[in-house]
Amino acid sequence: MMSSFNLPDATLLALLADDVSCGDLTTVSLGIGVREGRVVFRARGAMTVCGSEEATRLFELAGARARLWVSSGSHVEAGRLLLEAEGTADSLHAAWKTGQVLMEWASGLATAAAAIVKAAEAGGRRVAVACTRKNVPGAKAMSVKAVRAGGATIHRLGLSESLLVFAEHRLFLAETPAQTVKRLRAREPEKKIVVEVGSVAEAAEWARAGADVLQLEKFSVGQVAECRQLVNALAPNGRGAPLLAAAGGVKADNAAAFVAAGADLLVTSAPYTAAPADVAVSFELPSA
Repeated sequence: MMSSFNLPDATLLALLADDVSCGDLTTVSLGIGVREGRVVFRARGAMTVCGSEEATRLFELAGARARLWVSSGSHVEAGRLLLEAEGTADSLHAAWKTGQVLMEWASGLATAAAAIVKAAEAGGRRVAVACTRKNVPGAKAMSVKAVRAGGATIHRLGLSESLLVFAEHRLFLAETPAQTVKRLRAREPEKKIVVEVGSVAEAAEWARAGADVLQLEKFSVGQVAECRQLVNALAPNGRGAPLLAAAGGVKADNAAAFVAAGADLLVTSAPYTAAPADVAVSFELPSA
């Protein structure tokens, strides 16, 4: 289980309006809108659930009575009842597909994040998995919820709350790495200074300059291990050593290798392109 936010009603109503902008032509044309029915959502396969609260609320906003059975962040096996709704055919059809698609997409993302989190251990050592801000534009809030539902954290919500110095920033500087770190620490004393580096040599340079975190962009497992040795040599007791964040190409099948090589943090965008989970939806008539 997880404690998390839910999408506000205004956002959910906008999703409904997008799909049912001028009513449900098929339901209206068939004349079945006032008939009572029931809808059941079940997991077709094992998954980490996300978006079940939003799907439940969509049915309620459409005028149905809904009940949530499984909260976001729960891992379920195939066949698990996730939610159910009762109401008129027009209310059930209005929310059905929007709720299903939102839940499948979010649960697919959460399931992929959970797989990397589970894999991010080696020799009894587990490190945090952080997802980048490379989510689908306009879907940040639900992406963040899904990442957290899978047990991962957020690397950056956006540009406004963290310091991450790229080579594209350094292009405009005319100072040494040590001078850059000193200026940033004086200006933003509460913030960690994260520097993305593209080689072991760059990592060494910024480690000596005093960066708090080195983001090792697209480093091989061997290069991460080399950086680990370098950092350990610079700070034999571990104090003052920058954290090593392996980034670029991190997935469930290589996460353990990066941890074993000495990464302190895994940074990934992989969950955002995960296949949706499969939520089975069935309609039923009320019992006689």
